[in-house]
Amino acid sequence: MPIKVTARLEEELAETIDRIAKQEGTDRSTVIRRLLQKAIKDSLIPENLNRYQEGKQTLRQAAERSGLTLWEMARKREAQVPYTIGELKEDLKSLQ
Repeated sequence: MPIKVTARLEEELAETIDRIAKQEGTDRSTVIRRLLQKAIKDSLIPENLNRYQEGKQTLRQAAERSGLTLWEMARKREAQVPYTIGELKEDLKSLQ
């Protein structure tokens, strides 16, 4: 069940949100929710890639915790990260 959250915004930011809402033919709340969801997802990616690089989770776990598919996560990574044969086998098994 959704909950109501109140936040104070700078006038310029609120005007930008309103302009986006008007262009999309939607309302302010919808734009804010969409942008907030994207920002949260984007902030999880580097955190989970770091955990993967440190060997604390698999690439698949990093993708799941970031809300991405394995292949989306693989495309997002900026640094070379190890991808083991074991992880490949695990990934192939999950596709069957």
